[in-house]
Amino acid sequence: MTKIMDETKQKEHCSYCGSIKKKRLRYLIVGTGGVGGNIAAFLWLAGKEVTCIARGEQLAAIQSEGLRLKSGLKGKHNIPMTACTAEEYNGKADVIFVCVKGYSVDSIISLIARAAHKDTIVIPILNAYGTGPKIQRLVPEVTVLDGCIYIVGFISAPGEVTQMGSIFRLVFGAHKGTDVAQELLETVQKDLQESGLKAEISPDINRDTFIKWSFISAMACTGAYYDVPMGEVQKEGKIRDTFISLSKESAALGAKLGISFNEDLVAYNLKVIDKLAPESTASMQKDIERGHESEVQELLFNMITVGEEQGVEMPTYRDIAQKFRK
Repeated sequence: MTKIMDETKQKEHCSYCGSIKKKRLRYLIVGTGGVGGNIAAFLWLAGKEVTCIARGEQLAAIQSEGLRLKSGLKGKHNIPMTACTAEEYNGKADVIFVCVKGYSVDSIISLIARAAHKDTIVIPILNAYGTGPKIQRLVPEVTVLDGCIYIVGFISAPGEVTQMGSIFRLVFGAHKGTDVAQELLETVQKDLQESGLKAEISPDINRDTFIKWSFISAMACTGAYYDVPMGEVQKEGKIRDTFISLSKESAALGAKLGISFNEDLVAYNLKVIDKLAPESTASMQKDIERGHESEVQELLFNMITVGEEQGVEMPTYRDIAQKFRK
């Protein structure tokens, strides 16, 4: 829930909301990987104004050949996407989606500060819990929300992103105490829905980002520990039992943190995992397999750390951590 604005604030927001209804919102997607690349592609195909921030061979391929999309929902497309490095971007955005990995957040703070105007909203879409408040502390002059996404998406080749299956759900919202116009949130939601995403404005984004953290942590840790795709987690047996145990431990942590869930978190995690394409894997698992930097800190070790701080026993997480300690 956002706090009630005073009359002056309300007038300012109403004036701005009236203006955004008359123009297209300018979207900046920071990070053009499996999440950001798919959001950008879907928005562009719906006629929205989108610019991407990318780097390395991904950027070079997009600039020379366009962003190639292979999607279970949209089919195949070659999109002449506008893309540049963070350093090269000199425009202003109305909505900034942060789609980098948790370990890269600090590196894009100066871009956010430079790209934002007084009414810009920033929506982090990361697997790491607590990202919105972290970015808000680093750029206090910018309005930072929070968000989470459910998608099987990945870079399948330089300049190419793949979206598998029929799940593409984005949840976003303001943390308690953040002033943001409801009309602006609804305009973003409408743009996303017109682009083919299932977009929801959350009344409790702290709860919803924790739920996503619980799910993706259990998914990534189980897949990486056993080195299996999700089809193996969907079968009864030891691997699925590990996923369930991890989900139970994070559910206990959420309860200790005072988070109120609308449904049993373990049952919810199982429902989501069973809808995934059997061949899918988490990005953390892919990165570990390739020897790349991964989100193991955010999805495994941070879960244990928060558990320790709250006095919650996490034996399954500890067992899995033994395999990944450096």
